[in-house]
Amino acid sequence: MRILVVSDIHANFAALEAVLNDAGRVDKVWCLGDVVGYGPDPDECIERLRAYDLVCLGGNHDFAAVGKLDVEDFSSDAQKAIVWTQRQLSPANRAWLETLSPAIILAEYGVTLVHGSPRDPLWEYVSMPDVARQCLTKMETQIGLFGHTHMPIIFRKPTFLTGISTEFPVVNEPLALNLDRMLINPGSVGQPRDDDPRAAYAIVDLDAMTLTHHRVLYDVSATQGKMKQAKLPGGLVRRLRFGQ
Repeated sequence: MRILVVSDIHANFAALEAVLNDAGRVDKVWCLGDVVGYGPDPDECIERLRAYDLVCLGGNHDFAAVGKLDVEDFSSDAQKAIVWTQRQLSPANRAWLETLSPAIILAEYGVTLVHGSPRDPLWEYVSMPDVARQCLTKMETQIGLFGHTHMPIIFRKPTFLTGISTEFPVVNEPLALNLDRMLINPGSVGQPRDDDPRAAYAIVDLDAMTLTHHRVLYDVSATQGKMKQAKLPGGLVRRLRFGQ
């Protein structure tokens, strides 16, 4: 069984389409949240995802888009994008976003899905080993998949050791899902922040018990053109070109 893992699409339909085409046939899609926010195609991204056998989390931008979080909790540019998104969402897609949770345990696969972290599924950023250690202690499953930071990374606690290792995934190189406890971020589809503008995603192969990170080029200028037409903040437009 091949499972596509995506996160932080942020209404970037060109990036999402590139990922889906690059991934090929998949049996399921796990989305770690922030389907909308920042980008120009919220309805299109939601509807494209919902065509799959989908497990989808709600991220902080998704919650803000349906009024579950105060926009004042966000940066100025993010606030403007959220308000714009609120005006664009169809009633059906708004209703769907309202059903999403920021965390879910898939006991049948031994996997925890969270947007932020196992401790704070909506807001906490897992970017440092000390935070990862505390999250791994709290996590009920061997493997955790998280988003929110927009950066591909692996935090590993070997079975018989107390330390936490930090690893940066090698694209196209399978990672064995062995007995080690791991927190894994697939990176961002629609707004990477690791100085690589290519869309990021991962594939879980349950037959081989591996997870493989991937990157794919997409038409950044097409998304930027739509953002300019929608009068979304210039800073959000420019950063796509540089993966920041």
